[in-house]
Amino acid sequence: MIHPDIVNYNSVVPESQREICMVLSSVIDRELNNAENKIWHSHPVWFLEGNPVVGYSIQKKGIRLMFWSGKSFGEPKLNIEGAKFKDASVFFNNIKEFNEDDLKRWLIKSHEIQWDYKNIVKRKGELIRLK
Repeated sequence: MIHPDIVNYNSVVPESQREICMVLSSVIDRELNNAENKIWHSHPVWFLEGNPVVGYSIQKKGIRLMFWSGKSFGEPKLNIEGAKFKDASVFFNNIKEFNEDDLKRWLIKSHEIQWDYKNIVKRKGELIRLK
């Protein structure tokens, strides 16, 4: 179930971006049905066992869909340039750019491939692979 704070987030984004946010949250929540979701650092994020795996935010370049471990997915559509750790992302400016099959595949990989962001502070910035 999508957290009410995410529903509220989607309802107040600019109208031109609202449909993308609503579709993203719906597909993510359906495909990661065992994930906790909430607003984290002001953006919708889904967690598996406390580890952030996917989220989105409104940025100047468009809606950024980010996968915390996406650099390890081997997906050419996910941009890894400028990634700080193991993250990768894609930007959407129009619902026509969205491909549900791509998102479903990336969500499967987000479940199968995870780096331990939950304990990154405890490990002083060091990431270890969980899966």
